[in-house]
Amino acid sequence: VIAREQRLIAYYTGVPHTLETLRTALLTHLPEFMVPALYIHLEALPLSPNGKLDRKALPEPDAVEARVYEAPQGETETLLADIWQELLGVEQVGRHDNFFELGGHSLLAVTLTSRLREQGLEADVRALFDHPTLAGYAAITDRMEIVL
Repeated sequence: VIAREQRLIAYYTGVPHTLETLRTALLTHLPEFMVPALYIHLEALPLSPNGKLDRKALPEPDAVEARVYEAPQGETETLLADIWQELLGVEQVGRHDNFFELGGHSLLAVTLTSRLREQGLEADVRALFDHPTLAGYAAITDRMEIVL
């Protein structure tokens, strides 16, 4: 795990796992702020001539698998995308983008829920950790609004 661009990035080998699987496993043992935001699977870790990890040879996050953009659908997803863009300082947020992969963390999650409440939506920080994609969190937020 290394810090790049104000977020923790985990590089791992072995069996590829989904982000949710890795995050859930790490959250059982680590506080949230120590859990990486991005996970990059490699066939092998790059080594220097003396056999140590060559950190400079690790791929940049942008050079690794780019997710296909799918535009937000519906009012809640569009509102969430606008807020995420502002909070995370990114140009575009798609339905399958992950809040934490984009640089989100627990303090921004609290700010996000506050902004959603200002817009009249019920929001829960824990739900964001359980459903970190835009579409997933929007669906949960919509359900919470209906229950009230």
